[in-house]
Amino acid sequence: MSKKTILLIHTGGTISMQMSAETGAVVQNEQNPLTAEKHMLSTYANIIEVEAFNLPSPHITPNEMLRLRNCIAEHVDKYAIDGVVITHGTDTLEETAYFLDLTTRYNFPIVLTGAMRSSNELGADGVYNLVEAVRVACSQEAREKGVLVVMNDEIHHAFNITKTSTSSVNTFQSPQYGPIGLITKKTVHIHHMPVKRQFVEVEKIEKRVALLKAYAGMEADLIDAVATLQYDGLVLEGFGQGNVTPAVAERLTKLVADGMPVILVSRCFNGIAEGVYGYEGGGKQLEDVGVIFATGINGQKARLKLLIGLNQVHGSVELREFF
Repeated sequence: MSKKTILLIHTGGTISMQMSAETGAVVQNEQNPLTAEKHMLSTYANIIEVEAFNLPSPHITPNEMLRLRNCIAEHVDKYAIDGVVITHGTDTLEETAYFLDLTTRYNFPIVLTGAMRSSNELGADGVYNLVEAVRVACSQEAREKGVLVVMNDEIHHAFNITKTSTSSVNTFQSPQYGPIGLITKKTVHIHHMPVKRQFVEVEKIEKRVALLKAYAGMEADLIDAVATLQYDGLVLEGFGQGNVTPAVAERLTKLVADGMPVILVSRCFNGIAEGVYGYEGGGKQLEDVGVIFATGINGQKARLKLLIGLNQVHGSVELREFF
């Protein structure tokens, strides 16, 4: 059987960094050490290697995510690509994965991977995760599954995955849903897949969306600041099933009445936000005044979805349907 052709895109992050012997800090290299691993990867696939940029993941914005999306599109136009692997820092990996899942619709796998330990640390996991990601990208089972994340022998879908630990190699989990597959020494095994996917065409990111998290006694002037600073939308992580303090609810009502879209998710990482409680600040009250509930995604992903949606849909009815 002929080898698959895999587009390998590097973006930086811990997977391509080293720990300094002098300071103990993990720092960027001038030369990405992963570029030396092409010979190992060629065992599994024909590799087309590209360095899109070399940034720690906290430096990556939606504009870099769009550059990645465009990079894939450009290479698909030039080559017969069977899959894509993207190396990425772990801090914002879940956001880039979700952005790409919303803005691409290829049949072949797009797989993101990273590392929790730098390349010269004991137990470095970067090269291992990279090999596993290439194996998944070559797998027939991984086709038509959307954008995937491969770390620590597990396969997760971009919609569900989130970073759950600051340092563990098992940091990426899909709360409530679990991984969609696993990788063994011999097999790439995918045991379930997303029920549906959503695709949005995007050419530019121009809007600004704020993300706030509810807490006991939250001050309402934070909501006023979002309007004063002329953001185009707000995502709020509410309590429980989607509740806020009475003072915040009052300001959210005004914000929606003034035409700003407000998306509500839960600050809990299991369950979904719904308009259930009818007391002042309860989710039902918020739903009735036009706050939109995003089902099943966390705050950072809801922010990305609103950023994209504001460029594509018009009016509260269309935006509600979009979410």
